[in-house]
Amino acid sequence: MLKVYAIDGVTPVVHPSAYVHPSAVLIGDVVIGPRCYIGPLASLRGDFGRIIINEGANIQDTCVLHGFQECDTVVDVDGHIGHGAVLHGCRIERDALVGMNAIVMDDAVIGESSIVGAGAFVKAGMIIPARSLVVGAPAKIVRNLREDEITWKRLGTLQYHELVTRSLSSMREVMPLTEVEPNRKRVQTATLNKPKVRGA
Repeated sequence: MLKVYAIDGVTPVVHPSAYVHPSAVLIGDVVIGPRCYIGPLASLRGDFGRIIINEGANIQDTCVLHGFQECDTVVDVDGHIGHGAVLHGCRIERDALVGMNAIVMDDAVIGESSIVGAGAFVKAGMIIPARSLVVGAPAKIVRNLREDEITWKRLGTLQYHELVTRSLSSMREVMPLTEVEPNRKRVQTATLNKPKVRGA
């Protein structure tokens, strides 16, 4: 059963083609679009500002999304938010990636097809141009992304599109086995993607 809560008469919206893990928490003014993935223990708190997750975006395990009143926190189409990231009152534009444990603060904008490196701190109001690599705390723009790096990001997002389908069709709560079965199979995916961006 999903952990979905209305507040002040405002109820979260989840498109039927999206996958939200049962341990994730959605509160209030949250809108999840088609084919989105919301991972385990993610917290999307629309109890002050609105949170909008557009088509094909993924919000991975333990991410926190929140914002101030009259402010939208937006992850645009095919946005890719890595494990443990925090987004507060910011905008992640189309096809951008925010790395693991990165923080993006209020009124910051991460431009289309940009990558924010793992552990980066993007200060309030910072505007990142399209196709930029951003690293550090505080975050700095270090260079433009190469085409192969943008392709790598898109392959990673495609894996999460596939994960939505896999999760909707086969994920279920079970009891663990007590021992490893003979010839234990591995999880197989259609898309293989390994780390490629250097300096992130």
